[in-house]
Amino acid sequence: MKLFSILLMAMLTQNFVLAKFLGICPFLGVSKKTKTATGMGLAVIFVMVLATAVTFPINLLLVKNGLEYLQTIVFILVIAALVQLVEIVLKKYMPPLYNSLGIYLPLITTNCAVLGVVLLNIDNGYNFAESMVNSLGGGIGFLIAMVMFSGVRERMESSDVPESLKGLPITLVAAALVSMSFLGFAGLVENLFGV
Repeated sequence: MKLFSILLMAMLTQNFVLAKFLGICPFLGVSKKTKTATGMGLAVIFVMVLATAVTFPINLLLVKNGLEYLQTIVFILVIAALVQLVEIVLKKYMPPLYNSLGIYLPLITTNCAVLGVVLLNIDNGYNFAESMVNSLGGGIGFLIAMVMFSGVRERMESSDVPESLKGLPITLVAAALVSMSFLGFAGLVENLFGV
């Protein structure tokens, strides 16, 4: 039951993009089309889960040897290597998605949501299973936010937006509204799990 509550909280109430404001760069940059938003979301899920699986034992070694202060540097290097792996796989097996993601694919390396999930797993004192579930939920929450927002942005393109709000202003207003829609899940999770 605890793992399920961690999964739901990471996806809905503690969403990295909409509640913690991590990963805003790809959220705003790649969310113009649903196809690219979905591809980016799936790539982030893969990198988040893999980064957690690789960094968890590395963190245990760092703590055991009194080198906790190296966590951030080591984690960034691991995430960068994993993103390069994803980039190579996408370039070889999914060239259209690779081309549509463009510069935002290498930016997963510096996506603070990926580093954030790894560091939050440590800060929350999660064991390996809880860390993996939190990473999976965080990635799924990122995907949900990206796909929802891309749907909103696609609809905005055919809408009559006042001249003063065109471009970034209406995008930020829409992002705020999507973010507020996730607030309703807080009561649901609280009632289900007493969190």
